Amino acid sequence: KVVGDSAIGREGIEELAEMDALFVAAGYGTDRIEFNSWIVRGLGYYTGPVFESDLLFEVKDEKGNPVRFGSVGSGGRYDGLVERFKGMKVPATGFSIGVSRLQSALELLGKLDVEDVTAPVVVLTLDAGNMAQYQTMVSELRAAGIRAELYLGGSGMKAQLKYADKRGAPIAVIEGEDERARGEITLKDLILGTEMSKEIEDNAAWREGQPAQVSVPRARLVEEVVAMLARHRHVPGHHG
Repeated sequence: KVVGDSAIGREGIEELAEMDALFVAAGYGTDRIEFNSWIVRGLGYYTGPVFESDLLFEVKDEKGNPVRFGSVGSGGRYDGLVERFKGMKVPATGFSIGVSRLQSALELLGKLDVEDVTAPVVVLTLDAGNMAQYQTMVSELRAAGIRAELYLGGSGMKAQLKYADKRGAPIAVIEGEDERARGEITLKDLILGTEMSKEIEDNAAWREGQPAQVSVPRARLVEEVVAMLARHRHVPGHHG
């Protein structure tokens, strides 16, 4: 009823429904994410959904006064931006963050501990039809206090692993069609892999052994990642 016979309007509703399914799979309910039709921003710039991130909780400042920070970020989809400069259509989404405001909020919450910052575990996305499951893995790791991120893009596994390596990721989580059929995931220890690749001169032996790669039951994702991180002293809350 809202969009009527508008094809673009129906496409927008379908996009929002797909986003909602991903949010639900990631464990975010209506207490965290709200769809609001009243937020309108830059109609000549944005070409799809727009976003706004608000901090709704109150904290106390140094004098004990209640403080509510409100909006700390905003953005959206703008497929026409690159075309303005390059003459080609390129899908794009951007989000800007008010760093100073967010930093102040984290400081007042006592959550700004830079000593524990390590590179994230990267969950590879080998099947676009299973993005919700991949996002669920990321959410499980984050809920356990482990930094994790989802690979975004359409590259193959080799390129995704190269990205994870550039990010300095300690572990890559792999679930392809074969692993899913067995109810398993593959954990690739990128730190151990780098160390051992320097020691093993025979490439054939390296490929055959894959000592830095292990398959585990999907249900043991968090437990096995914690154990693997512990071997490199990257356990959440563990300094060193």
